[in-house]
Amino acid sequence: MTFSLLGRCEETGQLGVVTTTSDLAVGARVPFAAAGVGVVVTQSRTDPRLGPAMLEALAAGRSAAEAVAGVAGADEHRAWRQLAALGRSGEGAAHTGGHAWPLATAIPGRDCVAIGNMLRGERVLRTMLDAFSKTTGELAGRLLAGITAGEEAGGEAGELRSAALLVVEHQPFPLVDLRIDDAAGPLGALVLLWERYRPWVREFTLRALAPDAAQGASSTTT
Repeated sequence: MTFSLLGRCEETGQLGVVTTTSDLAVGARVPFAAAGVGVVVTQSRTDPRLGPAMLEALAAGRSAAEAVAGVAGADEHRAWRQLAALGRSGEGAAHTGGHAWPLATAIPGRDCVAIGNMLRGERVLRTMLDAFSKTTGELAGRLLAGITAGEEAGGEAGELRSAALLVVEHQPFPLVDLRIDDAAGPLGALVLLWERYRPWVREFTLRALAPDAAQGASSTTT
């Protein structure tokens, strides 16, 4: 019931993921990320324990393929799981168990991985990767462009209900962590939320790291 896009910005080193589903509160269970380490998703019959486990493997020096294979292999319910990981160098890997509802698949691209289940066709994932690769600018915007294109290409079989955007950069806390937990048209709502949040990203970081330099206003305020 979920499709996701993991991505990396080669220029900034940012890692991020955007995800959406026909279930509640996808951001609470599916996406996980660690700055300088990687970004991962655990979906289908979701087990949130598997996200941190994949990040731990990446942090220990495992490749994305090794992290995914190791975590999936240790899970007795692996046939129900769908996992993906993207490492800090841009390599991606995925696992789709045999019990994941069709169409369930994953496609790696350059600095990105598209993954989903209950899809209306494989074209959904290919469209996501194409839009991501052709969009310029900040990673968050590229991820949103990719998943929006996937929805327009058919998306999943169910009616979307929640969506989330997670991006990390240099700090142990997320650069961006936005969620639409229960709404009609959650992707459109997430895009709008990002547009409102975007001017505040650096201000919120300054408040944490250098509060004396914080302006108390967004970057668009004069």
